[in-house]
Amino acid sequence: MTDATPDEKSFELGQPVLVCRWRLANRTLPLENRHLRALSQRRVNGAAVSTQLVAWAKQHIEWTLSEGAATAPDGTLMLVVDDRGQAAMSVGPYEALDATSTDALTQRALLASIEGEKTGVAPETLWAVLDGALICGLPEGPAPSGASSLVADLARTLGLCLSHDEALAKRALDDHFDEVFLVSDEHGVVPAADAGGPVAKRLADGYAKLLDAARR
Repeated sequence: MTDATPDEKSFELGQPVLVCRWRLANRTLPLENRHLRALSQRRVNGAAVSTQLVAWAKQHIEWTLSEGAATAPDGTLMLVVDDRGQAAMSVGPYEALDATSTDALTQRALLASIEGEKTGVAPETLWAVLDGALICGLPEGPAPSGASSLVADLARTLGLCLSHDEALAKRALDDHFDEVFLVSDEHGVVPAADAGGPVAKRLADGYAKLLDAARR
């Protein structure tokens, strides 16, 4: 699947300034509405993503994704927007993370936070558990990614106490937390190999059930 806007005959993607990587399940995008909502909150070159681009993305997901993802039904949908506001979509195989230690996940979250400062939405965020309370590594208020909004809703459903700390990823380099996990648009909920626990597992299971439901 490769779709582009505007006129495909003259289309040539320029310098990428926004890249979204969204997990698929059975040739569908389980978090479609959440991802599109987050896309509408992103910025390209300092300007808000246009409603036309969001509508184009929605149209191509609904019209061409099933056929385009035939060779990678559980792969990754990638949306790339260039410095001129042009966009392209493609599907590729999903590759799980090789390194899932607290340090590795923290470094990913720190890099994603830099992207979030530029585009308005971080695609990956570090979360932690301390004394039974859940901490999200985002300040309260800014638009979360699709996956982060899902996890926040799951946490509320499970009755977990949720707080926000935008410095969490930096703190995790030195401070100790009972549990640490990454929330990613592409990888879902990823418990740290050296700091997993029951809360992270319950949230990871909740995310996995969503993917499994799409495969039935």
